[in-house]
Amino acid sequence: MIGRSVYGLLLTWAAMTAAAATVSTVASPADADAAADTQAPGVADPAALRRGKRIYTEACAACHGADGTGVRQEQLGFDVPTPDFTDCNFATREADADWVAVAHDGGPVRAFARFMPAFGEALSEAQLEAAVGHIRSFCDSGAWPRGELNLPLPLYTTKAFPEDEIIVQSTVATEDPGSVAIEAIYEKRIGARNQVEIAVPAVWRESRTADGEGTGDWRSVLGDVVLGYKRVVYDSLDRGTIVSFATEVVVPTGDEDAGASAGTVIVEPMLLVGQLLPRGYFVHGQAGFGLPLDSDEAEDEAFWRLAAGRAITEGRWGRRWAPMIEVLGSRELADGADTDWDAVPQIQVTLNRRQHVRLGVGVRLPLNNTGERDPLVRLYLLWDFFDGGLTDGW
Repeated sequence: MIGRSVYGLLLTWAAMTAAAATVSTVASPADADAAADTQAPGVADPAALRRGKRIYTEACAACHGADGTGVRQEQLGFDVPTPDFTDCNFATREADADWVAVAHDGGPVRAFARFMPAFGEALSEAQLEAAVGHIRSFCDSGAWPRGELNLPLPLYTTKAFPEDEIIVQSTVATEDPGSVAIEAIYEKRIGARNQVEIAVPAVWRESRTADGEGTGDWRSVLGDVVLGYKRVVYDSLDRGTIVSFATEVVVPTGDEDAGASAGTVIVEPMLLVGQLLPRGYFVHGQAGFGLPLDSDEAEDEAFWRLAAGRAITEGRWGRRWAPMIEVLGSRELADGADTDWDAVPQIQVTLNRRQHVRLGVGVRLPLNNTGERDPLVRLYLLWDFFDGGLTDGW
């Protein structure tokens, strides 16, 4: 997902227009021969960093300053101020590939201004990556997880990366009687490693006859509001790993008579793991407990979820697809209770060029106890509001 951080890169590389005379010096054969040094995110190769500093100094510092804080707007004549690359909240959000995409193909590749030219013919990808690597060095704090660890969001498994997102998701019953649940989720990142969230659900249910058939009469009710907190406890770009602890509190605000409430406060502590794998593959893991305050209303429960997928890009910098499969397990912590298993084939796709608006859709298929549980269709619309407005970037 591309945000304000990449917009800052637009201005950085726009400055290269004024310094085009230096490009032939920067784009030396020695740099081209060292392309492999800069391919792996997070690898701090000294030679690559020196090359990146030279490229930045000769082509970008006139606008962004040697220290990355930016030259004053009135000196440059730009309509917007240059970004501060020392601001870690701004500089760590996106993956290196997103920065390089704009530098290589120009602003329109991510629906930014056309004044950002494409430098793919003047500089190799390795040279662009080296320059981005130097820009990364302006953030001097290791507390901020890198954007490469922000993996595609599965339909059920909670990801470990802290985000600024609004998600509207819907779950639709496929059997009679019908039901439709819609949940609005607001997630807000706080500092480097924390996130808070609130989820507000509503449920539309079809009335049943004495035989359990749908009557065609629908009723809408409020579901249980969920409050959540997440904290990253470990992240390593070199290892491709991010680990978080999270806690959600289910508040019984829903209509219990309509089956839209647990009837008690439920505390859900959980562990979240994200792992990058070679060739664009990735894995999410989640494990936790549901602990009701009133055991007469609900049983203690354990749950675990695993999602595996692959990020696929159209062409070099185009639309991103992420087919995934989730396996869900849950079991009430009571003698004789069954373990429920489900599989969820699904796909996520970016909808706009900036890639901060995404759609996810899939089907939850019960693998056992199918007489009691029906397949469900789930979909969501995700908006990463840090990266721009909902109507931006199309």
